[in-house]
Amino acid sequence: MKQKMKKWLSIRTLLFTLLGMLAGYLYYRFVGCVNGTCFISSDPVISMIYMGLLGFLISGLFGKGSCNME
Repeated sequence: MKQKMKKWLSIRTLLFTLLGMLAGYLYYRFVGCVNGTCFISSDPVISMIYMGLLGFLISGLFGKGSCNME
């Protein structure tokens, strides 16, 4: 159980998630939605959660055992 938790909370995963959240905020700040009808980019919290989730999922693509080309 501890090994599984350690795998999910690796430095790479946290880094990708935080970078995704930063990208979400920057997207909200500089691109955003002018009239407020866009679901993701009209609120900074939703934008940060969405991009953080994408960062978390992308972090699983890179690492040991992610590509078995033997």
